[in-house]
Amino acid sequence: MTLKIINSLFILVAVFMGLKQGWAMLTGKPEMLALFGKWNFDKTSLMINGAMTILSALLILHPKTFLWGNFLMAVLILLIICFHLLEQDLKGVVIELPFLLMNLIIIYMQHPLAKTN
Repeated sequence: MTLKIINSLFILVAVFMGLKQGWAMLTGKPEMLALFGKWNFDKTSLMINGAMTILSALLILHPKTFLWGNFLMAVLILLIICFHLLEQDLKGVVIELPFLLMNLIIIYMQHPLAKTN
């Protein structure tokens, strides 16, 4: 029971961060434009990335789409980590790594409302 509560909190944090960061990308916040601009993302590419981030956060909420949402979120985080590594920005990697690990932990712990046999 305690693990389900902890996993639920992890899920809420992941969904909140996904919605927050996705919205910042979708609306073209200056910080996001600057960050992704270094990697030659134009505003349209940033908006698509933001929409995918929001979609992945929403997919995490439902037990049937939980795994797909987490995989999509992990892929998007891994993409950012790879871009940071290309420019040898280890600080950026260290910032993103906990979010990737959180998604992997959430996948491992499974959805708290999923029916188990």
